[in-house]
Amino acid sequence: MGYSEEWVTARARDAYRHGRATFDVRPERAALLVIDMQDEFVRPGWSPYWVPAATRMAPRLRRLIETCRAASIPVIWTIFDDTHLGLDRPHALRYLPHADTDWRRPGPATVWDQMGHRPDEALIRKPSYGAFYDTPLDTMLRNLGRDTVIVTGTLTNYCCGTTARQAYERGYQVVFGADVTATDDESMQEPELAVLRKGFALVATAEEITGRLTGPGPRPPG
Repeated sequence: MGYSEEWVTARARDAYRHGRATFDVRPERAALLVIDMQDEFVRPGWSPYWVPAATRMAPRLRRLIETCRAASIPVIWTIFDDTHLGLDRPHALRYLPHADTDWRRPGPATVWDQMGHRPDEALIRKPSYGAFYDTPLDTMLRNLGRDTVIVTGTLTNYCCGTTARQAYERGYQVVFGADVTATDDESMQEPELAVLRKGFALVATAEEITGRLTGPGPRPPG
């Protein structure tokens, strides 16, 4: 007996739309990654790279950050920045349509002040999309004893999605925030979530993530 084209297509479509990873989200094993919620992308009207959807979802993300702090879950921030004179940035970037950075930033890239980054929370300056590329993030997570990452921030289909894939490839359990990520064209949000849902991550809303983190009682170690 073979499989029909209709059957395999319907099966794939269902996984893109409704697939759910089955791992447990344990607060003592999780870390929250806040990707690139910086002035360039989130501060209204401040740069040509402003992502209005990121500004709108920022209060929801702030609430999730506070939930994680209350649960003693490390919060790790990233900034997409010019590092090492740009010599550590992927060479092919210069050939891509979004390589134009011909505008003047008034000082170093910073987390948008409305996000409430704290001095006792790690901040990684990364040279490319994924937060694992040429950064100490993997070492930091392993030193913290964390094997689950909750990915939030902007842009969904660039820095957040790439970080999720890199985490998956390194053996982490990945939780991806469906409504605490945002991108510059909102029609691209669900297609990216669909791919992540089927192949890389547990895709969940902030409310669902909070429920998993604050659910009943402590779990046994292991």
